[in-house]
This record gives sequence, structure tokens and C-alpha cells, in this order.
Amino acid sequence: MDRTELETSDGAWLPVFGAWTIALGSSLSALFIGEVMGQAPCDLCWHQRAFMFPLAILLAVAVYRGDGRCWLYAAPLAAIGWLIAAFHNLLYFKIVPSAIKPCGQGPSCSGDGMVIFGILPIPLLSLAAFTAIIILLLIVRRRTTS
Repeated sequence: MDRTELETSDGAWLPVFGAWTIALGSSLSALFIGEVMGQAPCDLCWHQRAFMFPLAILLAVAVYRGDGRCWLYAAPLAAIGWLIAAFHNLLYFKIVPSAIKPCGQGPSCSGDGMVIFGILPIPLLSLAAFTAIIILLLIVRRRTTS
């Protein structure tokens, strides 16, 4: 690895670490809500977990290896998770008509159980986490491709 590659990957390490921290915190929070608090996730929450959990692992490896090109494989996961979270928010805030509800027999995707600490909507927290990860990965992309 020549000097310019090392400098580029060093500049990308902090945003990758930040993205990993958010993905890990989100994954552990989802597990805490489900396993400790006993709140079963709705269908859309399961789908968002399917994209957040691998991000925690992939970004951990990227941090360990100093991989500034991790945005190539992490950004698509985050983008798909973001789309699901955005749809979940549209459903939660009743912007999407109720006829489009994807929820099956499990917990409601837009019910009162989708709030933590009495005020924070879980779908909004998920959307914020995916948004922050995407922004950090775009910073990584900018620092590694210029």
C-alpha cells in the first residue's frame, strides 16, 4: 500500500467507525426491545433488522481492516433498509392509506406499541439510523475516491 492509499483510508476510518457504532447500537437496541422488553417486532421491523444486523458485522470488519471502500457493499444494504424504514414511517404517521398495510397477524406496524419511552416512534429512530449511516458512507466515498 503506498502513502496516498494509507492517507485516504485513514481519512475514512472515523466515518466508518461512526457508521459501525450506529449500526451496532441500533442492532443491540432492537434486540433489547424484543428480548428484554418483550415487544415483538412488526413485519416491517423484521425487514429493517434484516438490513441493519449485517451492517453491524460488515462495518466492524471494515473498521478492523481500515477498508475505505466499504461503502461499495455497505451503502446498498443501508439504502434498502432506509427505503423500508421510510415506508414504515409513512405507514406509522398515516400518510399511506390503511389499505396498503403490509402487516400480517403480528403486531401492528403503526400501533401504539411502536413508541419507546412514551414519545419516540421506533420507525423514526430506524429511519434516522439508516440516514446517518448513509451520510457517513457518502463521506467515506468522498474521502476515498478523491
